[in-house]
Amino acid sequence: MTLRDAKVGMTVVVTKITGEGAYKRRIMDMGITKGCDIYIRKVAPLGDPVEITVRGYELSLRKQDAQCVDIVEK
Repeated sequence: MTLRDAKVGMTVVVTKITGEGAYKRRIMDMGITKGCDIYIRKVAPLGDPVEITVRGYELSLRKQDAQCVDIVEK
């Protein structure tokens, strides 16, 4: 399952980040790394963006970026 598929209110754990080079680095620089917990706060009515809480701060991700983060439910 990817972060894009997660539902509001779920707490998930990152298992893998797909992507290449600078794109993957940008996601990791936002604090999304393997093994970190993510809480799904909100999803916009049309699905883009997704608002999450990661490492104590709120972050909004585009659907395209959220699709690159593989997760499992905690």
